[in-house]
Amino acid sequence: MRKSHSSSIFLLLLNLLISFHSPYASQTPQYSSLKKGSSLSVEDESDLLISPDKSFTCGFYKVGTNAYSFSIWFSNSANKTVVWTANRARPVNGHRSRFSLQRDGIMVLTDLDGSTVWNADTSSTNADRADLLNDGNLVLKDSDGKILWQSFDSPTDTLLPSQALVTGKRLISARAQGEISSSYFNLLFDSENILRLVYEGPEITGEYWPSPDLDRSSDGRSNFNSSRLAALDEMGRFSSSDGLKISASNLGVGIRRRMTLDYDGNLRLYSLNESTGLWLISWVALPQQCEVHGLCGRYGVCIYSPKPKCTCPPGYEMSETGDWNKGCKPKFSKICNAQQVKFVELPQTDFYGFDFNFSERISFKSCMKICLDDCLCEAFQYRLDGKGRCWAKKSLFNGHTSPNLPGAIYLKLPKSLETENLPLFRGSELVCGSNEAEVVMGSSEDLHLLWFAVSVGGIEIIFIATGWWYIFKENGMQTQVEEGYRVISNQFRRFTYAELKKATDQFKEELGKGGSGSVYKGVLDDRKAVAVKKLRDVFQCEEEFWAEVSMIGRINHMNLVRMWGYCLDNAHRLLVSEYVEKGSLDKYLSSDGRSVGLARLLRWNERFKIAVGTAKGLAYLHHQCLEWVIHCDVKPENILLGSDFEPKIADFGLAKLSQRGRQGSNFSQVRGTKGYMAPEWTLNLPITGKVDVYSYGVVLLEIVKGSRFSNRVTDVEEEVGLKSYARMAKEKMECGEESWVGDLVDSRLDGEFDWKQAAVIVEIGLSCVEEERSKRPTMDMIVQALLECEDEEASTAGSFPHTMENFCSARTVFDSYVSV
Repeated sequence: MRKSHSSSIFLLLLNLLISFHSPYASQTPQYSSLKKGSSLSVEDESDLLISPDKSFTCGFYKVGTNAYSFSIWFSNSANKTVVWTANRARPVNGHRSRFSLQRDGIMVLTDLDGSTVWNADTSSTNADRADLLNDGNLVLKDSDGKILWQSFDSPTDTLLPSQALVTGKRLISARAQGEISSSYFNLLFDSENILRLVYEGPEITGEYWPSPDLDRSSDGRSNFNSSRLAALDEMGRFSSSDGLKISASNLGVGIRRRMTLDYDGNLRLYSLNESTGLWLISWVALPQQCEVHGLCGRYGVCIYSPKPKCTCPPGYEMSETGDWNKGCKPKFSKICNAQQVKFVELPQTDFYGFDFNFSERISFKSCMKICLDDCLCEAFQYRLDGKGRCWAKKSLFNGHTSPNLPGAIYLKLPKSLETENLPLFRGSELVCGSNEAEVVMGSSEDLHLLWFAVSVGGIEIIFIATGWWYIFKENGMQTQVEEGYRVISNQFRRFTYAELKKATDQFKEELGKGGSGSVYKGVLDDRKAVAVKKLRDVFQCEEEFWAEVSMIGRINHMNLVRMWGYCLDNAHRLLVSEYVEKGSLDKYLSSDGRSVGLARLLRWNERFKIAVGTAKGLAYLHHQCLEWVIHCDVKPENILLGSDFEPKIADFGLAKLSQRGRQGSNFSQVRGTKGYMAPEWTLNLPITGKVDVYSYGVVLLEIVKGSRFSNRVTDVEEEVGLKSYARMAKEKMECGEESWVGDLVDSRLDGEFDWKQAAVIVEIGLSCVEEERSKRPTMDMIVQALLECEDEEASTAGSFPHTMENFCSARTVFDSYVSV
């Protein structure tokens, strides 16, 4: 009995120790209400207030190494999304800081030394307790339950359902992502009773939503009210006394919502997916992020690449690394001598506001002269919108690009400033004398990005009434020539949907259909034959689609299908490319090894040309492009053949274009076509250019064989066909069969092919389809190996000795590259 009693006491003590020291116990919330005379300690993680339905938590929130705010956050969000903070400007120490409801009824936040950092602004001393309500409102109540103070009356950057935004209150954005300190973006009612987004920076103040260029009637706003009241309800509807009405895209009950003025100055309505803890954007004030004023500071320009980013224009550099609020600074001293001045064009770019001279129906030359004659002028804008409008500017703020801007900004810089051989803001420089200008090649320095996606469009020669000719562009202009990268001006432009509908005769002649959309033949007004692709599953907003197709339009190589332009018209997303007359390679590959349908049999020299050209095109995409491109769907249908059977790869860039903007989109999602897909797609491995190498290898072996590896009835046939061919090839090679090359090449050629070239191609193809991607060569290695054989004269079956020694000499050509 004594032993049993002792054991019971021991177990009781052990349980008590476990309950005191268990990490799970320390995380258990201790409070649902803070009573008078009680406090929460920064050092005790269990000192939290939890709303009755457990949706919201209130307590100390870590914002730095040893810095804490007192905040309210969503309990079920993945990253503890903060909706209110007491001490945004002054975090407290991680030791001995406390949040207290004192015995005198005052609610305070104190720091390490006992100093008051924050207190609830109330004159009443009758407070009895503080409660965190189910709607996320922290309230201070007296003994009768009357609310004496509430956090809803002092919002930070977030508005919750049932929380009102009224006169004298505003949302203020955080300074950066993950920070809580205040920045310069505000949502408030202005003096005209209009709810606005306003940038209140250290140098300028400017309203940017609703657009200052629009009158109120265009968006239903009215200043004939005096209530100044705005609120979000639980359904996802936001309304304001100025007439503004907004609805979430997923309107309905039972969804946790918040409206936040984000650190980037944009106002967004979010909905919480409680199963994942992630937020979905269900409405945004400014779909074009670069329209936010002050985003990139003085002289800074917001560009799409394709996501919004800040950069400095020609002749300027970032003022303070890592802080775009400070913008850019000039790298030159101001020059007033007109003989020493040049202007650099930034296509489809504007610096909003700060115009000291506006003129209409004026020539480009006269507009330039206005800026040239005024020493304080820093730039001018000229728009080719039929009205000849000119804005001269003495300060440069709110810089941004947009596909909808019809003109360009022209920066005033010293002629001596070096702007050659730089990768960004490609446009024409106008080097100026007193009254004259000439067009020279130029670009601009960029320390932060590799390229600038606004250099699109064509060159239009305009005759000015004065007799002067200048080079302009409609949708951007590319003038910089780079090694391996040339874009011919006046080729890439924006089409209207009506134009393409007319060109294709109502989309009458379908050339083909694939996963990304259908392709139709069209003829433009200048009688140029084109292929028009209607894209499916394109989710970008306008500026992102524009930036992405601009990148595709900038890519130019003889073995890539040339892009002529695009259409971005409401919901329509189309690409316009060159028409390649002989169609796609798949029409020349039989499905049964005997017939090729309507297309004739490809001769060996044509097959070799297709193999080399396709490799060159993919090597350009992988290794030479300014923006590295993985095709993700290399197959015969995407290899088009010109009049001389020179191959051109189609649909490059569509892997990104079709996925950007879709929730959870990334290259880990399975893409491509069965039979040509690398194993890593299904193994959830990171996707690299080696997936294109694998697909190219399959195509290469099909070119040699003269037929597809399956008739594409079942996935199994595809796999068996390729593996069987590869296994047979390796067995013949390993066994030293002298005639192995002839057994693998299309029998319809009757032995009329270059045996050395065939041996190298088969060897390359087999190495490309290795299961382990590290064993596959890169595309530039493949090109080098093929070029070694390109000058070999075509041989007949009997003209090349069928010996193992000679085969080995052929293999060495490729082995010397893959061993590097």
